[in-house]
Amino acid sequence: MLVSFIANPWLADTLAAIITLAVAVLWLRVIDAFAHRGLLESRLSRKIIHIGTGPLFVACWPLFSAEPAARWFAAAVPLIISLQFVAVGMGWMRDDAAVQAMTRTGDRREILRGPLYYGIAFVVVTLLLWRGSPIGILALMALCGGDGLADIVGRRLGRVKLPGMAEKSWAGSAAMFAGSFLFGAGYVAWFNSFGAFAPALTSGSILIGSGLASAVVTVIEAFSPRDVDNLLIVAVIVMMGALGWIFF
Repeated sequence: MLVSFIANPWLADTLAAIITLAVAVLWLRVIDAFAHRGLLESRLSRKIIHIGTGPLFVACWPLFSAEPAARWFAAAVPLIISLQFVAVGMGWMRDDAAVQAMTRTGDRREILRGPLYYGIAFVVVTLLLWRGSPIGILALMALCGGDGLADIVGRRLGRVKLPGMAEKSWAGSAAMFAGSFLFGAGYVAWFNSFGAFAPALTSGSILIGSGLASAVVTVIEAFSPRDVDNLLIVAVIVMMGALGWIFF
């Protein structure tokens, strides 16, 4: 926490938000530049952004203070980025590199769907669940690691399709489960290691809870419409946590 070095928690959280925003924007601009120069094809760059942005954001959460207002400073980061998505998607702001990196077809309006839903999910989960909840962390990591890897692996290795589905494959679903589980369990275990949760979680509960949540959202991702899965994955895990099906 920056409050270890800065006595004023509001100042510390402001600085933490600036650092977090700088990290996120730097990541986005690097991938945007690669896509704009043709070093990454747009579908791949879109998913690399999808996989990397969220974990980098959540990795910065320990920088913030223990004050109740800290979550608002943290949530300002995805909110600012989401507002930029709106500006680009609506044509109020021109950003050819972002359009190239975050859309499938080069239509700027695509940013108003999947990428914007992704940002909204991060704002809502940060405000409602914050870092003291393993459920919020697990939901965001399933969105990033699981959904992102499912598309990349599915497009490259997904020759055998799920029954009755033209776009979803066994390989993609396997990657969805593996990504959700590894990112989710890894981040929850990391936050658990420095006392973020009270009471602390056991290794068994982390593995079982992450495995159950990953299995359920793997099914959800297979059947959900494109782009809307960004919201459904998060909503389902949050609902499972609220019902006490995981970690409790």
